[in-house]
Amino acid sequence: MADNRKTIVVEQIGSPIRRPGVQRATLIGLGLNKMHKRRTLVDSPQVRGMVAKIAHLVRIVEDEAGA
Repeated sequence: MADNRKTIVVEQIGSPIRRPGVQRATLIGLGLNKMHKRRTLVDSPQVRGMVAKIAHLVRIVEDEAGA
């Protein structure tokens, strides 16, 4: 079954050291916990909101259409 949802690739570029617990929890919620780790996530308003909360710790590497 083909999945036609759009995805984004998010890379962690900042360390969670000396960051508030909420920001650490957001990183973990996105599946990130180490520097330069990348995750492919569904492009949804919830994920975009999480990325916006920790924009100084992550970057969107690429937007790609689901296959």
